[in-house]
Amino acid sequence: MLVFVYGTLTDRARAREVLGGAPEFVADAVLEGCHRVDGDYPTLVPGGTCARRLLRVQKPDLHRLDAYEGVDRGLYARVTVPFRDPVGDASVGTVETYVGDPDALDAPGSWPGEGTLAERVQAYVENEGVVVRRLD
Repeated sequence: MLVFVYGTLTDRARAREVLGGAPEFVADAVLEGCHRVDGDYPTLVPGGTCARRLLRVQKPDLHRLDAYEGVDRGLYARVTVPFRDPVGDASVGTVETYVGDPDALDAPGSWPGEGTLAERVQAYVENEGVVVRRLD
């Protein structure tokens, strides 16, 4: 399973601490349709692009990442983003990523729509064609 990371988890030592073992960064990647902003911690907001890394994890590792990102406290939401071929537009699966609540992180930006942060971000991803592409 792949996770697009763009903040503190791009640091090998931090990822090792959170995952309890050596992180497996598999490639550089770009998230198209959202860009990074900084507040108390980095997050994503609509529009633009964000280039960072793909981290390979096992499904049980998602619980560790959820806890680290404060998903249960509403600080971040984990969303699923389509993963596209770097050259064409063929789907090659999905990637998980974490998006923080700009208000909770004192970061600029907002997510349109109604519902929870996760619902608003996931709707934006689906409606606006947000994708992750591996950079080769």
